[in-house]
Amino acid sequence: MAAVMAVVAAALAVGGAPARAGGSADVVRQALVHLVRDDGYPAALAADRGRHGRIRHYTAGVADLRTGAEVPVNGQVRVGSNTKTFTATVVLQLVGEGRVALGAPVEKYLPNLVRGKGIDGRRITVRQLLQHTSGLPNYTDFIGDPTGKERHTYVRPRALLDLALAHKAHFAPGARWEYSNTNYLLAGLIIEKVTGRPLAEEITRRVIERIGLRHTYFPAAGDESIREAHPEGYAAKGGGVMKNITELDPSWAWAAGQMISTPGDLNRFFSALLGGRFLRPAQLARMRTTVAVPAGRLWPGARYGLGVIGTPMSCGGLMWGHGGDIPGYGTRTGVTDDGRAFTVAVTADSDSAPVRQGPADVQAAVDTALCR
Repeated sequence: MAAVMAVVAAALAVGGAPARAGGSADVVRQALVHLVRDDGYPAALAADRGRHGRIRHYTAGVADLRTGAEVPVNGQVRVGSNTKTFTATVVLQLVGEGRVALGAPVEKYLPNLVRGKGIDGRRITVRQLLQHTSGLPNYTDFIGDPTGKERHTYVRPRALLDLALAHKAHFAPGARWEYSNTNYLLAGLIIEKVTGRPLAEEITRRVIERIGLRHTYFPAAGDESIREAHPEGYAAKGGGVMKNITELDPSWAWAAGQMISTPGDLNRFFSALLGGRFLRPAQLARMRTTVAVPAGRLWPGARYGLGVIGTPMSCGGLMWGHGGDIPGYGTRTGVTDDGRAFTVAVTADSDSAPVRQGPADVQAAVDTALCR
């Protein structure tokens, strides 16, 4: 493994226009090398869009620890909770169409479904789902190990909801903020109930196809693969030996985290979203209306909107995006109001033993790129 990691640390490529030595691109390059060499990620890949539309791609490390293969430029990865922003976008489109109301109770769209210990769908609003202020328990706290024997198990959304509803509410709706994948599970079910169509179809039609995200998709039921060129995804438990878990059934993540994309496509999506391509002004303003996040839950100063996170940059101003961790991969995104965008992906999630100190550095790489 030491020999492989030596190759990883040395393997660095930059796609797009060349940069002068010591230029701003070198700062981004160094940030990715740091993720591989110092934090222990097998690979890092990123896409950078400048204020005037200039695009650069970066890679560091190796795509496959066994073969030492090169990391594909703009390769596909599982993007985890960035899926939430796609889901929230569709819900807000339905709000703009008058088919969903943010202030309406979940009960209006999913009658008699959300009931449990201190849990009542008549008291939880759609807005509280999208903003993580519902108090609902997080169903992913109660599933088996998705890197173990359950890795190839298909799970239906209603079964996931039952896991959450078997536990007590964490607080009264609206009392505070707490991240819970259950919120977006219900948002996905609302989309299906209101439209009468599968969630994947609505995200594809309303978002992916609308701006031609050619490398982005919602995996079909039973699809454990990643379709296009991609780096392998890894996870490590206990002793820290990296295990290849690229192929897995992501159904347990569903509306909260099932999608696959590339750094370049995520830049295009978030830029289009914050630029008003998907939502009417009123709905975009609501999406960007944030609540405070408790210290230590995301990153310093971050505030949560409706499926987006606003984060202060070290150079001033805000970046908007989300980010996601799913077994095998981690991604962080950021776009600015003046047209800059940066997404970085790494090939191990934040729960992997060797890289537990790395997620802050992944976020820092986004800040570095947008502030250079």
